[in-house]
Amino acid sequence: MEATFKNKVAIVTGGSSGIGKSTALAFAQKGAKVVVVDWIENSETMNLIKDLGAETIFIKCDVSKTEDVKAMVEKTIETFGRLDYAYNNAGVEGKSAVTQDCTEENWDLTIGINLKGIWLCMKYEIPEIVKQGKGAIVNCASVAGLVGFAGLPAYVASKHGVIGLSKTAALECSKLGIRINVVCPGVIQTPMIDRLTGKTKEAIEQFTGLEPIGRFGKPEEIANAVVWMCSDEASFVTGHAMAVDGGFVAQ
Repeated sequence: MEATFKNKVAIVTGGSSGIGKSTALAFAQKGAKVVVVDWIENSETMNLIKDLGAETIFIKCDVSKTEDVKAMVEKTIETFGRLDYAYNNAGVEGKSAVTQDCTEENWDLTIGINLKGIWLCMKYEIPEIVKQGKGAIVNCASVAGLVGFAGLPAYVASKHGVIGLSKTAALECSKLGIRINVVCPGVIQTPMIDRLTGKTKEAIEQFTGLEPIGRFGKPEEIANAVVWMCSDEASFVTGHAMAVDGGFVAQ
């Protein structure tokens, strides 16, 4: 275990699987104490973090609910006494449907978790990070926050919103010692992409065809970018939306 983030505390929402899991492990590898936040606890994730010698706790949380998010941050402070970094990653893809067929239920669920959830997390994280005089937040958007994607209107709108919200918060927090950035993953091999493709050969080829590099990205590749954006190596980077993909092509 490295000591880059020694004695620092990081929250990772959506941390039980996929990109969140890889990022929680990356923070642990760098020496941070990690708060894994999700709907469901993954014992494998927690054990892997502990195997790295890092302190960790799991907190069950629905990021679209104020009381859950407030309790998440309170439990973090109660356990570790501080908060230095947050990767607000929890999200859902919602149901595929063209704009006129998108249901209000799907819209509210997707926007509630993907966009309202980011806002709620920052609302309660920022005051605690300010107390440390220095820290960083990375919010997870998507390349779908930079381009359109037919059939996913709520998802695309939510991810565009995350970028605008993050840039606004970055301006507000720049004098407070907090850097806020956004990571915009391309098509990454995660449970979410498995649901979207149904693991069918035709769908997989369609999605990989969007990536000129010719393959899905790996969760670890996003995790590395997130940890870098939180590190002192990125001390001059704030309000930036970083696309981490293989040269995504979309109309």
